[in-house]
Amino acid sequence: MIRKITINNPIDTGSVVKEIEPERHFTTDKELDDATLFERFAADSAAKTLSLVLKDDEQVYGLGETVRGMNKRGWTYTANNSDDPDHTEGKHSLYASQNFFIITDGKKAAGYYVDYPGYLTFDVGYTIHEELRIIFTDLDADIYEITGDGENSPRAIVREFRGLTGQSYIPPIWAFGFGQSRWGYRTEDDVREVADRYEKAGVPLDSIYLDIDYMERYKDFTTDDEKFPGFRDFTAEMKKRGIRLVPIIDAGVKIEKGYDVYEEGVKNGYFCRKENGENFTAAVWPGRVHFPDFLNDDARRWFGDKYRFLLDQGIEGFWNDMNEPAIFYSDEHLKEVFEKIEDYKGKNLDINTFFEFKDLVGTIDNNPVDYRSFYHNFHGKNIRHDKVHNLFGFYMTRAAGEAFDRYRHDKGTDKRYLMFSRSSYIGMHRYGGVWTGDNKSWWSHILLAMQQMPGLNMSGFLYTGSDTAGFGDDTTEDLAMRWTEFSIFTPLFRNHSCDGTRKQEYYYFDDVREGKDNPVKAHTDTRHIDDFRKIVELRYALLPYIYSEFMKAAKNYDMYFRPLAFEYAGDTRAAETEDQLMVGDYMMIAPVYKQNANGRYVYVPEDMRLLRFRAFDDYDEEEVAKGDHYVKAGINETLIFLKKGYKLPFAAPGKNVDSMIEDGATEDSLSELKGWKNLQYI
Repeated sequence: MIRKITINNPIDTGSVVKEIEPERHFTTDKELDDATLFERFAADSAAKTLSLVLKDDEQVYGLGETVRGMNKRGWTYTANNSDDPDHTEGKHSLYASQNFFIITDGKKAAGYYVDYPGYLTFDVGYTIHEELRIIFTDLDADIYEITGDGENSPRAIVREFRGLTGQSYIPPIWAFGFGQSRWGYRTEDDVREVADRYEKAGVPLDSIYLDIDYMERYKDFTTDDEKFPGFRDFTAEMKKRGIRLVPIIDAGVKIEKGYDVYEEGVKNGYFCRKENGENFTAAVWPGRVHFPDFLNDDARRWFGDKYRFLLDQGIEGFWNDMNEPAIFYSDEHLKEVFEKIEDYKGKNLDINTFFEFKDLVGTIDNNPVDYRSFYHNFHGKNIRHDKVHNLFGFYMTRAAGEAFDRYRHDKGTDKRYLMFSRSSYIGMHRYGGVWTGDNKSWWSHILLAMQQMPGLNMSGFLYTGSDTAGFGDDTTEDLAMRWTEFSIFTPLFRNHSCDGTRKQEYYYFDDVREGKDNPVKAHTDTRHIDDFRKIVELRYALLPYIYSEFMKAAKNYDMYFRPLAFEYAGDTRAAETEDQLMVGDYMMIAPVYKQNANGRYVYVPEDMRLLRFRAFDDYDEEEVAKGDHYVKAGINETLIFLKKGYKLPFAAPGKNVDSMIEDGATEDSLSELKGWKNLQYI
């Protein structure tokens, strides 16, 4: 059952597809403060707060892509999409805002969705351990309570919520293959080298990602004719090899006379404006840019149709980035900072003035004042950006999704296109997936990625994954291998790293052994490219299960990844276990995420079958009884636990997804385990 209350004058975010009439619409502070909302919430209109008492045995799950564990009790989380690559436990917001959470004691549960696109704080037992507080900037919101349709388990509540917000995006089948990415593939030959070396190593590969280097001076919907000449032919060349190119699209449009996207946007009033009507100017990769007003229907259609420039050249997938939106600086604030810097010249910078100076320079990027300095034309109203900040990435990706529908119609095809985004809000899950942003090559970020998956799935984001081996900082071979052993289960499986960091394409780890980067030659029996190949091949062998379970979750409004607590209600140990995941209906995974570990402790919630894989055709099998166990897992071993009575569908891995599919098979038939070559069960 879904109930709704409306407080004052909320913004229609577009996140909900099923119209629910509010049972109460509060328009005065007194009537709000005198009411008990959904039998649990009390309101304090003066403090702009809703609160409820949490029982000692209640857990809180959800809030999408956030830091810390699956149970969110004990910290504060802010809905404020932020360009912040340092995902440490002390942070309160990352790139996304998914304001849906479930409270459960293991026996009964209720879900709550706070549809509010501005800055919002969830104090989940941080200030007072027994209290959950929701603190608004403006007390204007639609709030939903979901208690399940005849069943109030967390999983049933998720299904009800997803029915409210719409079906999850489904990518093309090839997008479930392995993708290699790095900021720094600067020429066609750089990309060819990646393809050649993976092919030589025998590692399956379906996509290579193009970061900002492919563009002409970082301008959206352009290609650099010197570094990527004949882009259409190059796309066809790679497609012939079974590899799709997936380019990045950024949120800022470079200010440059003669650049058609800029000229059209200015002419038609498609950019965000300042209060005085001038186009707002900020800076990102190209330097000074304007931001398209994605909340404006006409501007959104215009920008979406720009993807055709690349679609017409054979591109079949994209990733949207920098769409919180990230701001390097604005003209106005940069000028203020330069003026204030003058005050520090010639001073003796002591402990106070040094940090004042340092903090001053640190305010240049992503400054809150800048986000209050421009406006959107949204539903015919002039709305200041900070009031709808968390919708920007959602509506950028919506622009692409709607444009793909038009493109399919024009071409007379039902072809799916890959689309995922860094920034998101509930509702965007209908148009694309997400990746968890610019993480780091830290062991703790393997665990963080695992713990983020259920919260994202709850909110409808099924096509998701992390930057395998870490985006920032320098990875290590063992970290990359352990991370890959987790990522082979995520629908989005991409190795992605930052320019200037250690290269982490899997074949580079053998370069060191062969002395290309290190004059000391290693023993010939330590070539780990074969281990990486076998792990990636295992992913391809598992595709019948992964794809089938993904499609079931998408079509049935369900979750692909689930906490053990959702599967084993009332099991205290299951509720405490936050480093294992249910994957689909009958698989549990327990990845190793600690350095130098040769195994790990695993809680087995029922008698299960353990498969310890070294390759898709090399594994041990044993029965494991319910309880706590220390399970060995060598650096090249992947653990899979199966519920008793189930067999795992398997296919012989190919060099890419297309090579594993029978002629004439459809994507729907593959989800029914029909059309895979050499399908078997173990």
